[in-house]
Amino acid sequence: MERIILLCMVSICLSAVQAQKFLFNQKWGPAGYKEWRGVNEETAMDKIIKTNELKATQIIDGTTTLREGDIAVSSGRPPRICFARSCLWSKSVDGHVYIAYNLSPEYNEMDTMLIKTGMANIEQGTCVRFVPRTHQRDYIDIQPKSGCWSYLGARGGRQTVSLQIPNCVQVGVVSHEFMHTLGFVHEQSRLDRDNYVTIMWPNISRDRLRNFEKFRTDTLDLPYDYGSILHFGKYAYSQRGEPTVLPKDNSNIQLGQTSSLSHIDRLKINRLYNCDDMDD
Repeated sequence: MERIILLCMVSICLSAVQAQKFLFNQKWGPAGYKEWRGVNEETAMDKIIKTNELKATQIIDGTTTLREGDIAVSSGRPPRICFARSCLWSKSVDGHVYIAYNLSPEYNEMDTMLIKTGMANIEQGTCVRFVPRTHQRDYIDIQPKSGCWSYLGARGGRQTVSLQIPNCVQVGVVSHEFMHTLGFVHEQSRLDRDNYVTIMWPNISRDRLRNFEKFRTDTLDLPYDYGSILHFGKYAYSQRGEPTVLPKDNSNIQLGQTSSLSHIDRLKINRLYNCDDMDD
């Protein structure tokens, strides 16, 4: 009897191991999931994809969906892309762009510190300043909802930025979402992107092809930025762990950022908000 019990226990353990291998296998994992070769190679967008896809956060609620993986779009409003200056936050007479925010009490002290570090990441070398909301009509409401996402640009009134605990409360992810809040789409969505990167369409999960659309946005006369915090990583939405975005001419170019804005990201902010006097 003891031998039978022992054999049953071994069988159960082996079954559990096999099940785990199945659940986390690259081939069968959710779209965009990949066993990364090293944590330092993950871009901010890689982390967002991993969180949003594993949580199945493509439909936020009955009225809001995500496009490009983390840009919230309300179905009650006409589909909208922020075409550069069409959805800017107001600029103060002192030359700064003040964005009022409300921070959920669900965030602990460490969460709050990381979110504020992400804010400081945006503020450094730019005219943007995040300020706690007092009376402002237009503000962002930062909440630990399901997934990492933001609306694009200023919408008027209260607008949610979702930073789920703990996956989205990382400096690079926070900075990435706030760039969307300021009005920027992903870098490889630029209309001229095919001059700089090759989209490997056969390697992309069939139901995520729309995340690689191009949009006619203002490039602000700035060069294509492979290192933008808003750039997809090389394996974004890969269905079998193969590259989906490859730089032209030099496949060794690093795409995206892990935790920092690029120099060009900062130039984008200052040019979009007419703070060119802060350009380096």
